[in-house]
Amino acid sequence: MSGNARDHLAAPPYDPQLTDALSWFKATFEPIPLLPGNIQENRDIVAAITPTLAAAMERHDGVVSSERVAVGPRGEIELTVVEPVVRTEAARPAALVIHGGGLVLGDRFFAAGEAIGLTERYGAVAVLVEYRRAPEFPGTAPVEDCHAALTWIAEHAAELHLDPERLVVTGFSAGGGLSAGVALMARDLGGPRLAGQLLGCPMLDDRDATVSTRQYDGIGVWDRTNNRTAWSAVLGEEPRGEVSPYAAPARATDLSGLPPAFVDVGGAEVFRDEAIDYASRIWAAGGSAELHVWDGGFHGFAGFAPEAWASRASAVATDSWWRRVLRLDGAGPALVPAEEGAVALGGDAAVGTGAGAGADVGAAAAPPVAGPSAPGGEAARGGDAAPSGIA
Repeated sequence: MSGNARDHLAAPPYDPQLTDALSWFKATFEPIPLLPGNIQENRDIVAAITPTLAAAMERHDGVVSSERVAVGPRGEIELTVVEPVVRTEAARPAALVIHGGGLVLGDRFFAAGEAIGLTERYGAVAVLVEYRRAPEFPGTAPVEDCHAALTWIAEHAAELHLDPERLVVTGFSAGGGLSAGVALMARDLGGPRLAGQLLGCPMLDDRDATVSTRQYDGIGVWDRTNNRTAWSAVLGEEPRGEVSPYAAPARATDLSGLPPAFVDVGGAEVFRDEAIDYASRIWAAGGSAELHVWDGGFHGFAGFAPEAWASRASAVATDSWWRRVLRLDGAGPALVPAEEGAVALGGDAAVGTGAGAGADVGAAAAPPVAGPSAPGGEAARGGDAAPSGIA
């Protein structure tokens, strides 16, 4: 239900192992609500706690970075390429890594930990993109920059020694929504071809109409107020006219022909219902999707509470998907569409489900839980001190 009046519903409770992390997230990343008049103030808060690339790469001696520039519809786009120091003979997988921040906050280094983790764990070349943010660049501007970055990766595959058949787009929160939009654009524009799309706690739907958005109205982190402010910055105030599905992927009426999707979300957050619906509609269109909903998980929980049992399970599930989609360690090929023959699975026969919202795909299995996680140190994202679970 849209509108200014609150129609709050009883909300599912948070996992007790996550409540300390939730309080830390709220105090550190969201000390003030996101409102139209304080977007810059919120940007300053996020910028102050986002590590520099140099800081994020400390203790990661096997990883090197370089700065590149792509060109999109609105001009130059800064890219950071993160790759292994040692180049293997075999062509390497690649990932376009898109940062979160509600389409209005953060920069590409907010997702540096995810990129480093992908490089260290899977030998992938990870590319961070500095897409243009709303409200200065509304509508499809952010997703068009991201698609231009994907095109740049494909065009430079030989130079970067990449396997074009193992190119994935990934992101959490707004980055997850942008990843979905990029996958739609790549399908409709004829490429580049994607092997998969990881949509972590994705920001997909601007319509403010789900049960979960009403349940987390003034509750938790990245609540209904923040979400409505962000969408208004991107698409203007309601009522809205026609909205591009590239900007708000839940608006897409055709979800056929998309790369395999990995959709994950917390059970106690605004984005729960739109993520479930998106995965369900991919299945309805005959596509491949894995969906994981983590009971009691707040938005981006696994990046902020890596030792919690739910976070550990999320990291294992995420790792399984990456190994299968990138065909690593004997993992089999992607599922063969039913009309083309029987399902073919290789060494990794577990099809499984998705990863926890905000979990770092670069993390090793977390140690056993000895109580609530103590956030603020190295998050379970391969060294990302500022987890990218924020929208």
